[in-house]
Amino acid sequence: EIALRLDGLAGFFGLVVTGIGAFIAFYTAHYFEHDDRQGFFYLLLYAFMGSMLGLVWSDDLLTLFVFWEGTSITSYLLIAFKSDYKGAVDGARRALIVTTAGGLAMLAGMIVLGLHAGSFNISRIVATPGIATAAVTQEALTLIFLGAFTKSAQFPFQFWLPGAMAAPTPASAYLHSATMVKAGVFLLARLHPAFSELPIWFWTLFLVGGVTMVLGGVSSIRYTDMKALLAYATVAILGTLVMLLAFSEKYAYEAFVVIVAAHALYKAPLFLGAGIIDHAYGTRDLRRLAGLARRAPLVMVTMVLAALS
Repeated sequence: EIALRLDGLAGFFGLVVTGIGAFIAFYTAHYFEHDDRQGFFYLLLYAFMGSMLGLVWSDDLLTLFVFWEGTSITSYLLIAFKSDYKGAVDGARRALIVTTAGGLAMLAGMIVLGLHAGSFNISRIVATPGIATAAVTQEALTLIFLGAFTKSAQFPFQFWLPGAMAAPTPASAYLHSATMVKAGVFLLARLHPAFSELPIWFWTLFLVGGVTMVLGGVSSIRYTDMKALLAYATVAILGTLVMLLAFSEKYAYEAFVVIVAAHALYKAPLFLGAGIIDHAYGTRDLRRLAGLARRAPLVMVTMVLAALS
């Protein structure tokens, strides 16, 4: 059934999706100012935003999966929007294949979990007595983890995210700061109350999230291209969020919510700043951008504040 639920978590993620989305929509008008395909880009952007809102508001596993695949399809079209740009189509195809394959595994896990609980309603599944200790839970969670990890670029599936940076800057800023990569993290947060006490939950999320965090952080300092640096920094933050969800303590969940909000608020301006610099000066190579503060003081202030946050 099409069941929707607007609790604190769904409301919070909905505000992130629409708030950052509105910011991106205004910037898009400037970025595609003289582009004949601006209207088509807006169509894709709002279709993606609608899919994300449906995903975070869904209270039915199968409804959530439909919107989940909606984000995969629309993100593919957004990443490949500049099809003549080097690597755009390859990056979009890689992202689609990885996230869709993970999504199919996740669907199998959702079906196993729903059939055992006797309902696909997420609220009922989470509240089902003994669901955490059921015989099918470990297999179902393993399959759901595959979907969440591929969508949120967790190790060893993190390789698709940097290639997706070939998307136009508004798409990169939206997909990779506030929305698409948060979908897997959101699903884990939604299931967290029911399964956070399980050893498989703790060790899987702690190890995968921890490795992803370290790998993303170390990889980011190897690059001088601003978008590549931001891509791997995003991987590191996503790993941190997954690792926090391994813990059942309340402080870890609160820290998770704070970092999601902070990441969305500072990463979007950083992406847009990189786009403005690329648009104005024809390069994103940090080695060639010395002295830019004098020529673009407003961009400098924005980037510094975002980096400090």
